[in-house]
Amino acid sequence: MDNLKRVIVDFKKLTPEVLKLLVERYPDGYDDAHIITFKNASGERIEAVEVTTDDTKYLVKISAKLEVTMANYDEDDYDDFDDDDPEAIPDVEVEEDDPED
Repeated sequence: MDNLKRVIVDFKKLTPEVLKLLVERYPDGYDDAHIITFKNASGERIEAVEVTTDDTKYLVKISAKLEVTMANYDEDDYDDFDDDDPEAIPDVEVEEDDPED
C-alpha cells in the first residue's frame, strides 16, 4: 500500500473516475474527520479528502465547487466521457454567502 502513486487533484483536474470514487467513499459528504491538512511546496495550507485506487492515492482539494458537484452527482451525466477526462466535469456556480446576513 505504501508503493501507491500519490496525486493531488484540484477541482479543475477532477475526472469522472475520481469524482465517482469520492461519492462512493463519502455518500453523505465528508466532514472534519475525513479532511487531511498539509502544506504544499509553496507553503500554502491545503485541505483535501482522500480516495484510493489499486495503484494511486488521490488527495482531492476541498472547495465549494467540489461539494456542490458531489451533492449533485449522477453517474449517467458522465456516460459519454472517458473516466480520465477532466473536461467532463463542468464548472459550477457557487453562491457566495452574503456577509451582511
